[in-house]
Amino acid sequence: MADLSHFPITARWPARHPDRIQLYSLPTPNGVKVSIALEELGLPYEPHTIDIGRNETWTPEFLSLNPNGKIPAIIDPDGPGGKPLGLFESGAILLYLAEKTGRLLPADPALRIETIQWVFFQMAAVGPMFGQLGYFHKFAGREIEDKRPLRRYVDESKRLLGVLETRLAGRAWIMGDDYSIADISLLGWVRNINGFYEAGELVEFGKLKEVPRWLEAGLARPAVQRGLTIPARP
Repeated sequence: MADLSHFPITARWPARHPDRIQLYSLPTPNGVKVSIALEELGLPYEPHTIDIGRNETWTPEFLSLNPNGKIPAIIDPDGPGGKPLGLFESGAILLYLAEKTGRLLPADPALRIETIQWVFFQMAAVGPMFGQLGYFHKFAGREIEDKRPLRRYVDESKRLLGVLETRLAGRAWIMGDDYSIADISLLGWVRNINGFYEAGELVEFGKLKEVPRWLEAGLARPAVQRGLTIPARP
């Protein structure tokens, strides 16, 4: 039985199954990356709901695992060398899980780094830009009279969707025939454009062909359907 007691976060969110990966998350576009990956890989894990609406990511216990105060984060009781490992940043967690299992990431060195490149594309561009679009279109930013910020993020989000549209032409998935962590990193964010952010018309999502096809195929995967609802919302 793994001893995770030296991780302060387990005092607030106790591990009932300490031999399983502990997931601290919420089903946001970043959070579902990890739950989807865990479901795809079939790794045993225990989810803990972190209520960001109640600022639980800013508690001392959560900050002890992720000093940046963001979900998701994990503890793997069977990390490198068999020692428990705490990890934050969704892209890093995806890469870690793929390398741990030897799945969802090509073994060929060139294809491996190309896959990671697309994960970085999501982390550096798609996530931040789509998130700002959501803020200025649906949340507090919509009250700002000056619409130039909204216009900037609409235009940039359209451009990024165009990059994906070009990449997916003639490919089933981001890396071709093989579904990978690149797809997992992007699915939740692209889904949010039409869904939670209600911005599909703004970014002219209906004019795209390849991205909607890819999104539909991704959302049809049973592991994706399960991962999108884990952990349960408060």
